[in-house]
Amino acid sequence: MKTVYFTDKGKVRQLNEDSAGVFVNQHGDHLAVVADGMGGHRAGDVASELTISILKDLWEKTEKFHTADEAENWLKSTINEVNKEVYTYSQSNSECEGMGTTLVGAICTSLFATIVNIGDSRGYILNENGFHQLTEDHTLVNELVRSGEISKEDAEHHPRKNVILRAIGTEASITMDIKTIMFEEEDVILLCSDGLSNKVSEKEMKEVLAKDHSLENKGESLVHLANEYGGEDNITVVIVEFAAETESG
Repeated sequence: MKTVYFTDKGKVRQLNEDSAGVFVNQHGDHLAVVADGMGGHRAGDVASELTISILKDLWEKTEKFHTADEAENWLKSTINEVNKEVYTYSQSNSECEGMGTTLVGAICTSLFATIVNIGDSRGYILNENGFHQLTEDHTLVNELVRSGEISKEDAEHHPRKNVILRAIGTEASITMDIKTIMFEEEDVILLCSDGLSNKVSEKEMKEVLAKDHSLENKGESLVHLANEYGGEDNITVVIVEFAAETESG
């Protein structure tokens, strides 16, 4: 696997409430994660950093996954544990009351990739079938789209676009979406916070990822585009490419 990640506070925000990481366990499998601390809530950066830190520690102790079921079960139990820790922390520290974070993550092995998401951070894949979104936003507006009450075009400019229905740490229990996909040589997975997906179109994302450039250049280009289009939010991207060589950055 080749990997890279970038996080940038953007052009408007004083604080970067996004956190990200790519971690390798002792068997060489990767866990890529993006967490976006909830804007407008106290200590969003604490929630996202705590989430990433706990996942890193637990991932580095994992055994080898032989099946997708094992990876999915690990994510379910681990993220429930993370949610409890973040929720308990927020309840125990008054300055952090109400904090929360989105999460999108991918366990990447030589056989498959297992994707998890909570909130509106997103996962995409570029492969021989094109460029596709792997995750569903857990937002009020997306529920309105799914129910047919508004169109996808209306959703782009809806006044309640930022209302998130699920987040880590805001309640004692959490519901998450998990799916497993084939992940083959030359496939690319992109994880990002909404600071990227709200600004850069899927067409532009695909164009950047399809270029014959280094992963570092692609990541920097995506962040630059989001900032060029206003950069009102924090911007975080993680790119994982299934390559013949092992290289990380």
